[in-house]
Amino acid sequence: MEQYSPSGFRFLPPVVKNILIINVLFFVATFAFGKTFGIDITDYLGLHYFSASKFLPFQFITYMFMHGSFTHILFNMFALWMFGNVLENVWGPKRFLTYYFVCGIGAALVHYFIFYFQINPVLTNVNTFLDNPSIEGFNYFLNSQYFKISSYDIQNHYNEFALQYNQLLANDPTKALQEAINFASQYKVDILNAPVVIGASGAIFGLLLAFGMMFPNSLIYIYFTIPIKAKWFVILYGGIELFSGFFDHTSNVAHFAHLGGMLFGFFLIIYWNKKMKHPNY
Repeated sequence: MEQYSPSGFRFLPPVVKNILIINVLFFVATFAFGKTFGIDITDYLGLHYFSASKFLPFQFITYMFMHGSFTHILFNMFALWMFGNVLENVWGPKRFLTYYFVCGIGAALVHYFIFYFQINPVLTNVNTFLDNPSIEGFNYFLNSQYFKISSYDIQNHYNEFALQYNQLLANDPTKALQEAINFASQYKVDILNAPVVIGASGAIFGLLLAFGMMFPNSLIYIYFTIPIKAKWFVILYGGIELFSGFFDHTSNVAHFAHLGGMLFGFFLIIYWNKKMKHPNY
């Protein structure tokens, strides 16, 4: 495998430029479709959990071009330009694009791998009730730690259900149980569809990792004032994300997705380096 040698440094190389343009177009479309037509394209193009009814394979790609706020896209696109333009100039367009998507897809895989262990106890308890339905079993589930209202749809369905269920419970327990079964079945659908991953952050963290590995002693200025070598910046940021992944349970930030982008990027760079040293590897 030959090392790419650029003929000249481009301030805005083609892949970085096109990724920037696509992200901006998707961001504008998100608000335009929402305000004009009432269509939530985030729900369609964002990445749903693999066993959710709203999951579609192309979401592995499209989720990387969706952002939820101006600051979200601003910081991601600034980091894409800051680190991506250097890497694309060194690697060339094809390798850079491959790396970007590998990191982005890897970030999603790691995020939902972690999510599986979080959602599995909830689904197990729902299935336990559905396999052997009873009023006592349903009430136990509702009052347990496994019943979580994590989205607007779940809250809306629960509000509609609770009023009718409480009335039926006093007058017709059989119908109340059937309503409980219907709600639990819908709850499974809603809880699986609730998480939607969006943003280029996983791929961006992969770029940060690559920059730190390839230019470890280059200076990065935190808040444009505090200088720190790239290798220490990567280690510091990775440590913060690892800590946050375990202890930050209140924000909507997918910390393990960030780490997943770095992890997949690390292994891809190691693979490429070995292939360079041993062409028949």
